[in-house]
Amino acid sequence: MSTPQRPARKAVIPVAGMGTRFLPATKAVPKELLPVVDRPALQYIVEEAARAGLAEVLMVTGRNKAAIEDFFDRTPELETALEKKGDAGRLAAVQESTDVAQVHFVRQGEARGLGHAVLQAAAFVGEEPFAVLLGDDLIDARDHLLEQMLAVQAQHGGSVIALLDVGRENIDKYGAVAVEPGATGDVVAITGLVEKPPVDEAPSSLAVIGRYVLSPEVFGVLRETAPGRGGEIQLTDALATLVERGHPLHGVVFAGRRYDTGDKLDYLKAVIRLASEREDLGPALRSWLTEFVADLPAEGASQA
Repeated sequence: MSTPQRPARKAVIPVAGMGTRFLPATKAVPKELLPVVDRPALQYIVEEAARAGLAEVLMVTGRNKAAIEDFFDRTPELETALEKKGDAGRLAAVQESTDVAQVHFVRQGEARGLGHAVLQAAAFVGEEPFAVLLGDDLIDARDHLLEQMLAVQAQHGGSVIALLDVGRENIDKYGAVAVEPGATGDVVAITGLVEKPPVDEAPSSLAVIGRYVLSPEVFGVLRETAPGRGGEIQLTDALATLVERGHPLHGVVFAGRRYDTGDKLDYLKAVIRLASEREDLGPALRSWLTEFVADLPAEGASQA
């Protein structure tokens, strides 16, 4: 069993995707900067990493993603203007995105899959365990999934991935895992992985979702991993190889609040849910939603 020399301190966030599900908006705006209420989805991800103690963040970007670097940079002119106006609230909000963590950037020269994107972080990570957070998955701040995963990795070594029971009928949309027979509880030992298996061939209904805590051994495997499903270098394939070689891999089964901001409907649900729980927006929004639903025609209400 590999034992890390120190706890994870760094996070990697791949943000090189083209965001095709949100076209035409993403022709000009990176999907990671689409607002969830009044903050980009990506800011929630960086804040999650910082809350878990990962103060150094590497974003793996691609072409046409310069706006992401701009967002996490200082804007002296805007800050000066807000300061002169005495607008302390908006000034604090603007500065929050640059103060929450130390953010670095590296470019993925060509889109060759998630595994290839993670491989670009090798020099940044070094010989330490590290976290990977995917920008499409928002985990509610009240659910400390990443913190639990880091604790499991510190206890068991190896790597840890987040799992969600999506039902067997949906498993062909995800990476699926096999677990030790008789495994119970929210921490399970994983014995195999397969990327987007046919429903009748899936080893379980437990899907891999966008949180990983990985040992640095993954980089060596990624370098030798051939393109898999979709012609891309799949992180799932590299993890499957590590398991075959006896590398410890555990899963944390998540049962909390997760929002898939890469899906249009789930994106809208995330905006409504998070806005409805805010003190400044919630009361008025909930009142309007009640009225809106009550006014729907009977057919529309049944469809909702």
